[in-house]
Amino acid sequence: MAQLTGAQILIQTLIDQGVDTVFGYPGGAVLDIYDALYAASDRIHAIETTHEQHACHAADGYARATGRCGVVIATSGPGATNLVTGIATAYLDSVPLVAITGNVSNAAIGSDSFQEVDITGITLPVTKHNYFVNDVSRLQDVIREAFAIAMDGRRGPVLVDIPKDVQVNACDYEPKGPMAMRPRRAVAQEDLERAADAINGSRRPYIYVGGGVVASGAGELVCELAERISSPIGCSLMGISAIPSDNPCFLGMEGMHGRYTSTMAMKHSDCVIALGARFNDRSTGDSSKFPANNKIVRIDIDSSEVSKTVFGQVDLVGDVTETLGRLLPLIGPNTHEEWRRQVREIAAKEKGFADYRTTLTPKTVMDAINAHRTPGMPVATDVGQHQMWAAQYLRFAQPRTFITSGGLGTMGFGMGAAIGAQVGTGERAILVTGDGSFGMNLSEMITLADEGLPVTIVLMNNGVLGMVRQWQSLFYGQRYAQTTLDRKVDYVALAKACGVPACRVEDVPAFDKALAESFASDGPALIECPIGKDEFVTPMMPAGGTMDDIIVNEDEALARIGR
Repeated sequence: MAQLTGAQILIQTLIDQGVDTVFGYPGGAVLDIYDALYAASDRIHAIETTHEQHACHAADGYARATGRCGVVIATSGPGATNLVTGIATAYLDSVPLVAITGNVSNAAIGSDSFQEVDITGITLPVTKHNYFVNDVSRLQDVIREAFAIAMDGRRGPVLVDIPKDVQVNACDYEPKGPMAMRPRRAVAQEDLERAADAINGSRRPYIYVGGGVVASGAGELVCELAERISSPIGCSLMGISAIPSDNPCFLGMEGMHGRYTSTMAMKHSDCVIALGARFNDRSTGDSSKFPANNKIVRIDIDSSEVSKTVFGQVDLVGDVTETLGRLLPLIGPNTHEEWRRQVREIAAKEKGFADYRTTLTPKTVMDAINAHRTPGMPVATDVGQHQMWAAQYLRFAQPRTFITSGGLGTMGFGMGAAIGAQVGTGERAILVTGDGSFGMNLSEMITLADEGLPVTIVLMNNGVLGMVRQWQSLFYGQRYAQTTLDRKVDYVALAKACGVPACRVEDVPAFDKALAESFASDGPALIECPIGKDEFVTPMMPAGGTMDDIIVNEDEALARIGR
């Protein structure tokens, strides 16, 4: 049994948990941790970003792309508080993350010493659990427990705050592997039978897939269910990539900015089979007016989600893969011919709303990305119109390849997430961003260049805060308060100054060429794509509206504002 300092115990325990990469930024309160990282650099890789928030997003992107727990390290005070938005982003999207912060020594706690902050108190509402470790002998088991909590059940972030003296003090260390997960209580057989009765008795079933299907790896079982009962499949924003886009049952994302066919199929169904999905306002609109004729059969690992916003007739609390695997043998085959015909009619109507322009538009940008990317390439987005265009038009063949901030909607999330996804998968990553979000994270081009990471940035530049401007156009009398950016920055020159090759394209052939060149390289690249400031994301369900209020295309949107 060896004597190790707290910092050495921390790093060795991370290695024992299977961690190969940590993201972060050093500082005075974590100098001993970084010294221990330096000594173990042959076994664990540390990536330094330019800002702690982006380091947290990188750990988040790593976790989403790999299914493993991400790790971020920050110093005390402002270093720790800079993590808060990243932790909240992971919390709202159920992403497993362990955030490690340094703090002042135990003797100085509560004295308002330099860079002291109660980070456990600050993050309590946005973590599954957090720890203040005041004794080095507790450190190893706390770290092991933090990983178990982050990965168990509905996944999420855990914070561990370690005072400086605990990092320096020594104690006996004996290697221990990861903690065993708590056994889950299985869904009762009678509840499975009630769910099966509801599904078997339905005439118009609709399968609604969320991020829980991605987390559980249940995509193949969902496809089997859909094929057995001839049911369409829709998804939430977080459920994108759970089901291959070319599956004939898959209709795409539904809801506020979802595909028209998917949203209308949910509206007209008589049984919504919700798998690892929340019924939030972006999915249902006004939940009090959510179609009352729908029965809801729900499988979710988190009991707190049961009937939080929409009441289900049958709620099964359990892991989607395990529960659906037990439910499937109870489901009888059904062709639902009339329902399939009705869905085809809705889909034909949607084709009439399509954008058939061949110039450089949001759709042609996404079509080009589809043509060039390989199935394993993760796509990360920031937040805004570009995020919705990516959700609507990009196609996915493998799970965990669409990485976006859904619950918190964090502008600035994408660059860090793309870095983490690239590092975690070893594949080239694509960042789809807009000039508004890009302004919040463009400093991370320095990290891309320093680390030589193959990340292609597709910057859709319309010179405005597009999503907010769209709302101002439709609902605020075209009063564009603080949404016209018209920034003077030359993004191509800026990228090159950071060490990232860059170009600006004006048409689809030039964009095709730039994508091909970036994919053929072994490093980062930026491609700036100018688009019109009045491009709209449609369909659009107004806030507080219902599925009957959907604005189906840009012509209808322009008619509303008299253009």
